Amino acid sequence: MENKYTVGSLYAGVGGICLGFEKAGFKLKWANELDKKACVTYRNNFKHNLIEGNVMELDVTSLEKIDILTAGFPCQPFSLAGYRKGFDDSRGNHFFKILDFIDEMRPKVVFLENVKNLKSHDKGNTLKVIKSEIKKRNYTFDSSILNTKDFGNTPHNRERLFMIAFDKNFINNQKFKFQFPEKQQLTTSLKDLIITEKVSDKFYYGEDKYMYDKLKEAVIDKNRIYQFRRQYVRENKAGLCPTLTANMGTGGHNVPIITTDFGFRKLTPRECFRLQGFPDDYLLPKISNSSLYKQAGNSVSMPVIQKLAEEIFKVIEKVEAKEKKKVKMEI
Repeated sequence: MENKYTVGSLYAGVGGICLGFEKAGFKLKWANELDKKACVTYRNNFKHNLIEGNVMELDVTSLEKIDILTAGFPCQPFSLAGYRKGFDDSRGNHFFKILDFIDEMRPKVVFLENVKNLKSHDKGNTLKVIKSEIKKRNYTFDSSILNTKDFGNTPHNRERLFMIAFDKNFINNQKFKFQFPEKQQLTTSLKDLIITEKVSDKFYYGEDKYMYDKLKEAVIDKNRIYQFRRQYVRENKAGLCPTLTANMGTGGHNVPIITTDFGFRKLTPRECFRLQGFPDDYLLPKISNSSLYKQAGNSVSMPVIQKLAEEIFKVIEKVEAKEKKKVKMEI
């Protein structure tokens, strides 16, 4: 695939959406991210323009126009963890900032990602507003909840809502429904992603840890991932990693646990990034592990993005081929 269609990325995080689009054949032009440490990780892996700062303060007119606008906009207002505040939360207004970008840049495609609870938030009214505002601008609107284990060939139970909109002027107002990718068989197992060698001692639970006896009793299968839940240990019997969260390792939210030949330990940041589909040549900077856990938990699952981006690429190619044929016939 030739990198001829351009992408601008809002709320870029560490670049999960960007990497997925890049691997699908798109050219990244610019990205924006507020979190300073996420920007460190991003710059370690991408060379294009990263604007560090608050998206609400960005001058939309100063940025190069692009073919695809992507935005994994703030999850908290739409998730159970964020008390379902929706548009009443100031962060909910970020969606309206995205509309400013759409109005100014008129991209061929708008790609939005959010937590699955957005679909049911406020009895579905929040999603209705998003759909209405995008369709009002003469775009199509299709959405679907996809799970990483079904669409990313990665053993990670992670459901996210994806919203994809095409400019009707670009697709010539033809009747159109975006086709989400088909489910695929999960062939990657946890043992393919877990580091088999001994890792740093700081990841292991020694006998001095208050939870050691509970771990010894419950964490027995090397092919499973476990979670410590205050008073008990929970096993994921499906052989999947539970949804990685941004607050892993903080305030009682424990990083998932495994047992190895060297003892009980938490997943390493690299393993968490692998469970989000990042390749091992994706560079993790020398920053705190807590920051890396947060980044992995906040990220999208890259292979799911790549699958979606490949489908978007096909549509754009098909539309442009039809246009060329039409022009040729007119000549």
